[in-house]
Amino acid sequence: MENTQQEWTTVIKPKGHLLDIDFKEIWRYRDLWQMYVKRDIITSYKQTILGPLWFFIQPAMTTIMYMLVFGKIAKISTDGLPQPLFYLAGICMWNYFSECLNRTSNTFTNNADIFGKVYFPRLIVPLSTVTSSLIRMGIQLSLFIAVYLFFFFSGANIHPNEYLLLFPFLVVMLAGLSLGFGILISSLTTKYRDLTLLFGFIVQLWMYATPVIYPLSMMSEKKQWIMALNPLTSIVETFKYGALGIGTFSWSMLTYSFGFMLVLLAVGIVVFNKVQKSFMDTV
Repeated sequence: MENTQQEWTTVIKPKGHLLDIDFKEIWRYRDLWQMYVKRDIITSYKQTILGPLWFFIQPAMTTIMYMLVFGKIAKISTDGLPQPLFYLAGICMWNYFSECLNRTSNTFTNNADIFGKVYFPRLIVPLSTVTSSLIRMGIQLSLFIAVYLFFFFSGANIHPNEYLLLFPFLVVMLAGLSLGFGILISSLTTKYRDLTLLFGFIVQLWMYATPVIYPLSMMSEKKQWIMALNPLTSIVETFKYGALGIGTFSWSMLTYSFGFMLVLLAVGIVVFNKVQKSFMDTV
C-alpha cells in the first residue's frame, strides 16, 4: 500500500507568545471583516423610520443641547468661536471614540455563541467595529464641514492651518485607543460582569474630562497639565486647532497620547489573546 500524505487546507496552531498577531490570517478573513462592517451599518437603523438620517440628527441635536445648556445657561467660553462649530468639532471626535469603545468592550459577551461554534481570528470583530464606526464618523463630519463652510464664508473667526493635515493620524490614534481599551475591558468582563456597568458610568464621566464642551485654554497651566494626562485631550485640541485655528497644540502632548496608545494596544492584545483561549468556560 502506498502512503499518501494528506494536505490540510487549514492548520490551527497555538500562538507562540501573547503578542502574536497573525496579520496574514486576518487578511485571509477580510471577507468576514467586510461582512461584519456591512452588518453593523445595516442593522444599526434597520426598522427605523428615519434610517441613516439619525447619523445627522444625533450630532445636530447634541450640538443644540450643548449650545443651550453650556453656551446660554452655563456661559462656558468657546474661545470666540461659533458655538455650533466648536461643539461639533468635539462631538465628532468624541462620538467616534465612545462608540468604538462601547461596542468593542462587549466583544466576548455579545459574540459568545458564534465564538463557541466557528473558528476565525477573534480580532476581526473589534476591528470591524472600528471600521464601521469610521463610516459613521465620515457621515457626521460631512455635517461639520457643511456648518464649517457656512461660518467660513460668513466671515467668522476661523483660521484653518497646516495642522489639519494631522487629521488622519488623529483618527488612527482614536481608533487605537478605543480598540485597546475596548478589548481590554471585554477581556475583563468575561469573569466580572459588573465591570460593564461601572465602565458605562466611567465613559459618561470621561467626556467631561475631555475638552469637548470647553476649551483647554480656559484652565490654568497646572490644570492643563493634569488634563493632558487624558490621552484624548491632545487629540481633540489638535483637531480644533488645525480646523478652527484656535486652541492648544503641543507636540509633547500628542507624542504622549501616541505612546499611551501603543502601550495600551500591546497590553490589550496580550490580555485578549490570553482570555480568548478559555473565555468560553466563564462566559
